[in-house]
Amino acid sequence: MTRVAVLEKERCKPDDCGIPCYRFCPEVLNRRYAIKFVEGEKKPIIEEDVCTGCGICIKKCPFGAISIVNLPAELDRDCSYRYGVNAFKLYRLPVPQEGTVTGLVGRNGMGKTTALKILSGEIIPNLGDLEGPADWHRIARNYRGSILQDYFDKLGEKRLRIVHKPQYVDRIPEYLKGRVSDALDRIDDEGRISTLVDLLQLDKIRTRQMSVLSGGELQRLAIAVAAARDADVYIFDEPSSHLDVSQRLRAARAIRGLVEQGKTVLLAEHDLAMLDYLSDQVCVLYGEPGVYGIISHVHGVRVGINIYLDGFVPDENMRFRDEPIRFHVKPPRDFAPADSWQLEWPKMTKKLKQFSLIVRAGSAGIGEVVGILGANGIGKTTFIKLLAGIEESDDRTELAWKGLTVSYKPQYISAKYEGNVESLFRSVAGSTYGTEAFANQYVKALGLGKLLDRDIQELSGGELQRVAIVACLAKDSQVYLLDEPSAYLDVEERLAVAKAIRRTVEDKHAFAFVVEHDIVSQDFIADRLMIFDGKPGLEGHAGEPMQLREGMNGFLSQMDMTFRRDPASGRPRVNKLGSKLDREQKEIGEYYYTRASD
Repeated sequence: MTRVAVLEKERCKPDDCGIPCYRFCPEVLNRRYAIKFVEGEKKPIIEEDVCTGCGICIKKCPFGAISIVNLPAELDRDCSYRYGVNAFKLYRLPVPQEGTVTGLVGRNGMGKTTALKILSGEIIPNLGDLEGPADWHRIARNYRGSILQDYFDKLGEKRLRIVHKPQYVDRIPEYLKGRVSDALDRIDDEGRISTLVDLLQLDKIRTRQMSVLSGGELQRLAIAVAAARDADVYIFDEPSSHLDVSQRLRAARAIRGLVEQGKTVLLAEHDLAMLDYLSDQVCVLYGEPGVYGIISHVHGVRVGINIYLDGFVPDENMRFRDEPIRFHVKPPRDFAPADSWQLEWPKMTKKLKQFSLIVRAGSAGIGEVVGILGANGIGKTTFIKLLAGIEESDDRTELAWKGLTVSYKPQYISAKYEGNVESLFRSVAGSTYGTEAFANQYVKALGLGKLLDRDIQELSGGELQRVAIVACLAKDSQVYLLDEPSAYLDVEERLAVAKAIRRTVEDKHAFAFVVEHDIVSQDFIADRLMIFDGKPGLEGHAGEPMQLREGMNGFLSQMDMTFRRDPASGRPRVNKLGSKLDREQKEIGEYYYTRASD
């Protein structure tokens, strides 16, 4: 048995707590210093070899700064990287292969980005040795007899050309200045840029400055810049972020084009449909976020994703989740019984500069979640703002339900609130905060327990997103409006958010409208769908809500893509364009609900 002890230094405040971890540690009382203080360091160090894993320090720490996990001793020889003493530890690495897309799937904080940075050469793996020299030849010897030995030999000798598209594309304008055309022309190594500009629809933004691009535009530009370079290995960290469904499919085609040239591709992705469509093989990451991560052996894409959803790795006999995640085909629901009422809106129009939106009259039933699908720049956010009363329609039409209380989570979240997470929740939830129902439905389900004493302005993008969602759902309202709630969230967080939205709407007999690009999340959450079409940036048309099957079939026919359902997990899977199933489903007009096995 080996132990991983992690001390979150941001949370550790020895000047404020009286160091109960040290005072109550049984080993310290027996003068075997499992916890000690080093000269010049204000915060304690946990000696993992001395620690017995009793857990007393974890319970005594008032700030929840300590995590101690017992792991099999044989894992020690598989350690690939550790960030420092009492810091995150990563075990194993994905195995890159020529002419193959290797996908990584797992929760945030499990080491996906760390693994990709190691394989890109940005981080030299220390193999868990914090004192030994960082040497590529030593690393290659550690992986002797495997594909990684040859990979690290070439990497150390600089015989591998590697291109890495980073996770946070919003930082691109900080180091890439000028016009978009300047960047595209500068990196066109192989004369592929014209094809990529057409495929990723970048022609309209060629003359624009980097500093004014949206998140989706920066993402598409980053993918084009990476794919246009001449390299041996291409690494993409979350390529679907900020993109709508059509753009995700186009990005996937650009990345798959590299495989057709025999290139090695690695990627991390939270959109299961995108991961499924892109990958040839998958590595599952499991462990404890921020403490340790273990990278599974390589599996086929279908088997790998199902292993992740099952929460059990059979070849390692390892269970990392108590219950599997299952998807179910939802039958149509009747939301207009004689004794209930509906939320109705009239036909509306809204003109914003060069863009105009036309909304057809529609209604939603009590307890219903209406999903909203459509391209970026087509008017989805404008429609949500009309429902929220933030925007007025051109004819100043008053909604019949204007007196109802509305709770709104915007697309772009700013951390303007001054205070910690707990004070925010108390202010929006009132007397329901602190109840068992609130804790189970929101705090535990979305993993917010350790964030309650954190200042809002210190939170990361994913943490801020989860807090904003709870702040929206915790309000005592009749209408809930959520704009892209899955942004920055991993797969499990997305599904937890979907469950929280559904339960809130059902428990409060309320209404919800959810803008979401992730098809798998929409399948999990929506009862009916509103489809937006038109010309992005110029005009948008909002259809009335329709049954989920009808809506998905209509939307996916516009995208020219088909889905089938996995027979084991029930999850939606994208058919490869032009495949036998793709052709058969298009012939019968069933773009979504056909259940088919591989």
